[in-house]
Amino acid sequence: MYPKLKNPTLFPAWTDNFFSSPMWPNEESYVGVSIPAVNVKETIDEFDIEMAVPGMEKTDFKLDIDHNVLTISSEKILKKEDDNEKFTRREFSYTSFNRSFTLPTSVDEEAIKATYKEGILIINIPKKEEAKEKGPKHIEIG
Repeated sequence: MYPKLKNPTLFPAWTDNFFSSPMWPNEESYVGVSIPAVNVKETIDEFDIEMAVPGMEKTDFKLDIDHNVLTISSEKILKKEDDNEKFTRREFSYTSFNRSFTLPTSVDEEAIKATYKEGILIINIPKKEEAKEKGPKHIEIG
């Protein structure tokens, strides 16, 4: 029989920090798995998802829609090698993430577009014409 922990989340949090932190913290030796932050904005005509992912290229992303679920994922492997007469040094880093969003049925999946510029991935998700909120309408009495 194992004793019950007073704070069951303490041990997993400690191990997560231990295994995800680099032993020699610098950009070249860091192996990271992080989930980029997103901004979601809704207007009358569309939804926009903005994701901050600096240092990537548009070919590093994969966007899929399956059963009204938009999945954004990426994998990037960076390799660096230095050779000279006395030693060889090889380092690589691996970064990946996966984010999923359930889309409302009011969106036009066929018209979704994505762009990547200056470290920001922007996904434009238009609403179907019948789902757009229409302003007040005045009806004349005849």
